[in-house]
Amino acid sequence: MQAEEREEHPRLLLPRFLPQNLCKELEFIHKSCCAVGYRPGVLSTTMSHLVATDCAHLVVPFVTVREMLREKVEDRFGCEFELFVEFTGLVSWCKGASIGWHSDDNRPYLKQRDFAAVCYLNSYGEDFRGGIFRFKDGYPTSIAPQVGDVLIYTADCRNIHSVDEVIEGERLTLTLWFTRDKSHDEDAKLISLLSSRVNQIIKPRPTLPFPAPNAMYWFTSAGSGFDIRWARLHVLGWKIHPQSTEDFSEDPLRKLIGPLRLGNGKEVLDVEFSNILHGLQAVQFYCWKSSSMVERGLMTRETSEAHLASLGDLAAAESIFGSGLVVTVDDSCQKDLDVAGQRLAVSAWEDYVRALDEILERSLPAWQTNQERMHCHCLHQMSSRDLCKVGNTYACLYMHLWTLNIFYVSCFESQFLPNGEERSTAEM
Repeated sequence: MQAEEREEHPRLLLPRFLPQNLCKELEFIHKSCCAVGYRPGVLSTTMSHLVATDCAHLVVPFVTVREMLREKVEDRFGCEFELFVEFTGLVSWCKGASIGWHSDDNRPYLKQRDFAAVCYLNSYGEDFRGGIFRFKDGYPTSIAPQVGDVLIYTADCRNIHSVDEVIEGERLTLTLWFTRDKSHDEDAKLISLLSSRVNQIIKPRPTLPFPAPNAMYWFTSAGSGFDIRWARLHVLGWKIHPQSTEDFSEDPLRKLIGPLRLGNGKEVLDVEFSNILHGLQAVQFYCWKSSSMVERGLMTRETSEAHLASLGDLAAAESIFGSGLVVTVDDSCQKDLDVAGQRLAVSAWEDYVRALDEILERSLPAWQTNQERMHCHCLHQMSSRDLCKVGNTYACLYMHLWTLNIFYVSCFESQFLPNGEERSTAEM
């Protein structure tokens, strides 16, 4: 790219910047937690949504990647120690979704946005078709992304862009915006929310998710619709068996917020989930980790109980989540489901959540201290001594997160590696 063009349309593509294992973890979080998004055909998972649904621990995997991206944006645009994260969210564009030409600061309430970072968590041609990101001017003109690619650019009219209609599959991204205006700092609001939630953690029980209002999970498609949580389970072959004896015939969605079990049509898993999000997270965790799981152990076999009928338009749900290039059912997540493996995954999911709870509880004080220092001073006006203090706080925080990250990965993944198989250091 020529220097003049770089200056006229400031942007940068970073191929394979994010490791694939992190992309898969973020995909797991999104598919087990997302709600309807800000546009038709779009689903989103925000930091505040995770906290509000008792999934505050799932903020942890975002912490290091947010800082990595902030450093890259500051380095590319020459604004070291000036930026705050304004928004962080997982966004999926489903079949039929698109957006026309626009800049990311094109509304009065978005003028604080200075830079954007779009991280692609799956691949064009393998996981979705269509959904090409296009710039109106400059180079590169279009992005057909591969998993791990990151695109950063200014949020103003120098980088007007659009997204083509998604033809098949689900296009999944982690999107961040950055601002110089500290009054729009996402961390300040996030830390306040997290502080109250962390105090509610009950040890040693893992934190269980609790759904948002049912309307937030209702996906509208071509005049009909369906419940996202039910649909994701359906395309993987699971049926929902509510445990309540109450009559919810007038509002069957109410059964999703109470105790339930999951079955495959032949057997019912002998695990009672507290609600639909609890069951969905355990299933998506299995699909994330299934390639390294080993079938072992015994389970109680039960005759199939009565299950919920379709919670919405069955054909629309299968069209959005279960067709095209999206591989929703792999060798270890088939319609003839590995019920024993899923039961084992429930225990592993609990270990994963406990470990994230511990990371969050131990790291939050350092995160809060660093945030207070940043808001007491404008970083670019700090003395070198104060900058060292902030840097040391970040270093301690992220080293602590990395150490605990290795701990929780080894805790639950070791349960699913075949006997005698060693984990490659390249995966760490």
